[in-house]
Amino acid sequence: MTAEQFQRAVLGWYDRCGRVDLPWQRDINPYRVWVSEIMLQQTQVKTVIPYFEAFIQRFADVATLAAAAEDEVLHLWTGLGYYSRARNLHTSARIVQTEYGGEFPRDPEGLQKLPGIGRSTAGAITAIAWRRPAAILDGNVKRVLARFYAVPGWPGRGDVQKTLWQHAEELTPRTRVHHYTQAMMDLGATLCTRGKPRCGDCPLATHCLARQLDTIANHPGKKPRKTLPVRQARMLIIENQRGEVLLKKRPPTGIWSGLWIFPELEQDIEPGQYCLDTLQGEIIDSEYWPSLRHTFSHYHLDIEPLHLVVEVNSQQTMEAGQALWYNRQQPQAVGLAAPVKKLMERLPAAP
Repeated sequence: MTAEQFQRAVLGWYDRCGRVDLPWQRDINPYRVWVSEIMLQQTQVKTVIPYFEAFIQRFADVATLAAAAEDEVLHLWTGLGYYSRARNLHTSARIVQTEYGGEFPRDPEGLQKLPGIGRSTAGAITAIAWRRPAAILDGNVKRVLARFYAVPGWPGRGDVQKTLWQHAEELTPRTRVHHYTQAMMDLGATLCTRGKPRCGDCPLATHCLARQLDTIANHPGKKPRKTLPVRQARMLIIENQRGEVLLKKRPPTGIWSGLWIFPELEQDIEPGQYCLDTLQGEIIDSEYWPSLRHTFSHYHLDIEPLHLVVEVNSQQTMEAGQALWYNRQQPQAVGLAAPVKKLMERLPAAP
């Protein structure tokens, strides 16, 4: 199958079956494409859609996003995960606004100078927003090409990734590249899926080497397994008499950087003493909740939640910008770490 035949097969399928009414496919411009591509990194389309729509409604263009406070950006990202994407998005918007006059670089090399934009994302923006030939290699496309060519090995390995990029570059057309790019992502997302691929509907099935060899399940190769270490943390869900919950802001670096979480308490510190020292308040009720496991890329974090109801002085001043009483009835526009959102759902309705 030549590159031209491959392109015709993919584009013919796209014309019949491709997704053409996704929110970011309407009113296409570099900003909307960029936001969608960052959100779609490691996240499925159906999950991204409501976040994209809310984000664009609030931040309609790069200037609006650049002028926003980080807390508000993270607030609209809450629940989408991988928060470094949101911080990179915000930082990049400010760079585009101040250093590029509000205009995005129009080539993959220039785009990759912005935080959070790698080679594949830069290719997608270039192809979709400006319809210029540029290859992509996101997770869906890796799977399609790894199976079509029966490429052995885990795509995270340098040699495997190099081979896949060579195929991606060779197959990228010079015309209708925006449709081809969307089509390749759609093929991987809807037909050439990880489990139970729908080979009977695939326009490439006849020439797919992995299908011919009956090795579809072996491609792409799996990441070598490793045992993740487990760490422990004790979090205090401190609720005042008005039903507000105490949150503290994480430092700008490290896990959950810039997000708001419940106070963490060392095992050798008594909760009552912490409340007295920090809030000048007394515990009037307490309850240990079932533990919650949160998994990062390099370790598991087992959280031991302790719910406290504390009587505090209503006139107490919180440390500016670093702590707040979170009003669940009228939530502040701040970014919440994923475990905070999950644990807050366990709280009884606020009075």
